[in-house]
Amino acid sequence: MYNDGRVSSEEIAKIGQFAENVYFRKPCGLMDQMACSVGGLIYIDFKDRADPVIEQAACDFEEHAYSLCIVETKGSHADLTDDYAAIPVEMKQVAECFGREFLSEVDEKAFYGNISGLRNQVSDRALLRAMHFFGEQKRVREGVKALENHDFQGFLEVIRKSGDSSAKMLQNIYSPKDVHTQNVTVALAASEYILQEAGVCRIHGGGFAGTIQAFVKNEAAESHKSYMESIFGDGVCHVLKVRPYGGLKII
Repeated sequence: MYNDGRVSSEEIAKIGQFAENVYFRKPCGLMDQMACSVGGLIYIDFKDRADPVIEQAACDFEEHAYSLCIVETKGSHADLTDDYAAIPVEMKQVAECFGREFLSEVDEKAFYGNISGLRNQVSDRALLRAMHFFGEQKRVREGVKALENHDFQGFLEVIRKSGDSSAKMLQNIYSPKDVHTQNVTVALAASEYILQEAGVCRIHGGGFAGTIQAFVKNEAAESHKSYMESIFGDGVCHVLKVRPYGGLKII
């Protein structure tokens, strides 16, 4: 919108993160902002936080006859900031046991070789979240490789495994402060039921409330949409096409 398009996509994303961190006081990372700004499916290496490495993972959804469905579960994000913030805090607690600040600096084998001792230093949930971190690093690389090799089914399998790990180990599909309200969990279970072999689904974004994403075969998209809207209300399922561009100034 401004500066005649001279500001890079990366800089725009960082500005967005600053606004969320400082103005809205949400301790978010940079992933969502970068995805919106750069566009398409992207791979990001955050090891250098000041200068993350961003690459686009080319993928034509129409080539594989799949659509991306985003389902709003109408769960409230109110009072969830502490839940979001606890994830990096607990991962850093594990890293500190090894004299490091981030888990990316910790050897995975050393971590798994010290589970017994670590349980005396941090919570079991922190350990499980660390396990998710180590596994997710591998899954991201596997997913990118699958897309590069035009192995869309391999990519979908990575998405499925990532979603399972989010539920079991990262534990971000509902708030532990309100175990009786589990909109996202219900949405994931319902989506798996109606899709069967026609797609995969997982939590979308930071989790705890909000939306799920489902990669659905085009011929099953309408039935998936109808079923999800019968549960959560009209207009909650958005059938999207993924474009290879981020934010653009239209001249």
